[in-house]
Amino acid sequence: MKSDFKALLITEDNGTYNRKIVTLNTDDLPKNDLLVKVKYSSVNYKDALSSSGNKGVTKHYPHVPGIDAVGTVIESVSDKFPVGSDVLVTGYDLGMNTWGGFGEYISIPQSWAISLPEGLSPKEAMCFGTAGLTAALSVNHLIANGVLPDSGNIVVSGATGGVGSIAVSILAKLGYQVTAVSGKAEHSFLTETLGAKEVITRNEFIESYNKRPLAKPQFAGAIDTVGGEILSGMLKASQYEGVVTCCGMVASAELNTSIFPFILRGVRLIGVDSVEISLSKKEEVWKKLAKDWKPINLEEITKEISLEQLPEVLDDILNGKAKGRFILKH
Repeated sequence: MKSDFKALLITEDNGTYNRKIVTLNTDDLPKNDLLVKVKYSSVNYKDALSSSGNKGVTKHYPHVPGIDAVGTVIESVSDKFPVGSDVLVTGYDLGMNTWGGFGEYISIPQSWAISLPEGLSPKEAMCFGTAGLTAALSVNHLIANGVLPDSGNIVVSGATGGVGSIAVSILAKLGYQVTAVSGKAEHSFLTETLGAKEVITRNEFIESYNKRPLAKPQFAGAIDTVGGEILSGMLKASQYEGVVTCCGMVASAELNTSIFPFILRGVRLIGVDSVEISLSKKEEVWKKLAKDWKPINLEEITKEISLEQLPEVLDDILNGKAKGRFILKH
């Protein structure tokens, strides 16, 4: 089947990267198991990096970003996903070096797809996207390591961002007391919309918890989405046998700390990857997001945008001006 479609294409010209909306054809896509007509994609920090020419994310241009997609199978050589199936794709190489969800069609191996979970609409699936999956994996690690609602406060960094906002919402729904850390003055959004019990600015957090080798034990668990001094402070302010997860580096990829939190308090630091985890683990967590972990206000923290609005949103994400989640409707 040949079909023209619109996409946001990133091109390179002597080290300068340009974004423009173009018309492509499905023949431009690689031949794979599944051809999917995309209904929604979501907008992530990694997409913003890809769209700005970050070679650590995307090695070759021209390129169509979009690491998340949900849509309907149009062509298939798979018994598992016949034509007409609704599928969800996050991670692996989609949107990195394989053209992604910022185009109206994607062509992918069947091993990248899962069936759209029962209880999730296509729009809701992209309200979560990779950010929601990462947030849920982080919460899963806390629970698996014994951090429960009665264990004590949980601190979440980057709380107005994609991963952070969903993490706060999931934790609040599950009955946790959440302290939200943010560089933005968004107190009402964090408390009234997301459900945080306390808000601390980024600078206040660093000043309070990252100035000494150990800080007063304050948090039973922590979800860090930014790295750097915030992550270091979370380790130092953890309670005995506290659990800290990390998944991002928007502030810094460096971690300067001591061994004291680990050898004096038994603190555990767990890295969270949502790209290369097995499909079975993805499916397990997506089922939780479709049911008990789905925030009541999921669509309130998400803004739907068009392809024409996408370049401005990508700039806002790169410049730290974005709040909540953005999903692209095709």
